[in-house]
Amino acid sequence: MKVELSEALTEQLTEQLTEQLTERAKHWGVAPEALLRAVVADLVAQPADDFEAVAQDVLARNAELYRRLA
Repeated sequence: MKVELSEALTEQLTEQLTEQLTERAKHWGVAPEALLRAVVADLVAQPADDFEAVAQDVLARNAELYRRLA
């Protein structure tokens, strides 16, 4: 699924942020758009902290059941 970013979102990047993004991208030898895509992809790939805590709690509470089922 392709998501189109609105012009409003694009306008939210201040000139200073745009310059910083461009300089970092230049430092790593990539296009600013590629760096921005990579940062966003990394951000959304990380699980939310509260989900992680709940998952760990469920696993701990059910450890004996999982052991018996294995």
